[in-house]
Amino acid sequence: MGFINFIISFLHDPRTYIAAWILALGPVVVYCPLFLVVFIETGVVFFPFLPGDSLLFACGVFSADGWGLNLFVTLIVFYAAAILGNTSNYWIARFFGRRIIDSGKVKALTPERMAKLDHFFERYGGLTIIITRFMPFFRTFAPFIAGTGHMNFAKFTLFNAIGGIAWVSLFVLVGYFFGGVPFVQDHFSTIVMAIIIVSVLPAIFGALKGVLNARKRPVQTPEEGE
Repeated sequence: MGFINFIISFLHDPRTYIAAWILALGPVVVYCPLFLVVFIETGVVFFPFLPGDSLLFACGVFSADGWGLNLFVTLIVFYAAAILGNTSNYWIARFFGRRIIDSGKVKALTPERMAKLDHFFERYGGLTIIITRFMPFFRTFAPFIAGTGHMNFAKFTLFNAIGGIAWVSLFVLVGYFFGGVPFVQDHFSTIVMAIIIVSVLPAIFGALKGVLNARKRPVQTPEEGE
């Protein structure tokens, strides 16, 4: 419960935690926990709920002059965390993903579906890795699926780097350039939650579309299937 409460509190007001970390650890060592949050969110498939988007935005705000962080260092640290996190996720899936699938404990990951994922990532894998960077939850699962589907590592690395750099740059620079605006300062928590909601909307719409399409699909009778 303590960890869950921390995540909820961090999502609500990341400024408080970042400011406390800067004061406690200093402007250099503070990058260690910041690196770990992004690395774990993207690199460990069990933690897709960590606050990546809001953390990047808030750190962009703290990278403005006099706020404690350095913009160049912030970008480099998060570039490394995002790219290395996805790479770690990919190799975890490459080494252990097949065992998980063959065990049958994850019912959704059948051999038939994994064959389809292989084909999907062969055709659209690069674009998928980039787009899902901007979608919470999906950015954690995409590299895992790429690894279990045996997407070519060189291709994965290229699009992983493009997506990671684009994702980090967008949220950090938006925070850097607009975080000091009085309106943003006065409504910081609301803006952070809006960022999270907007990021999640594509996943919600996709899920709803899938449910609606499944309901519209005619049910096949045993006679029709013969």
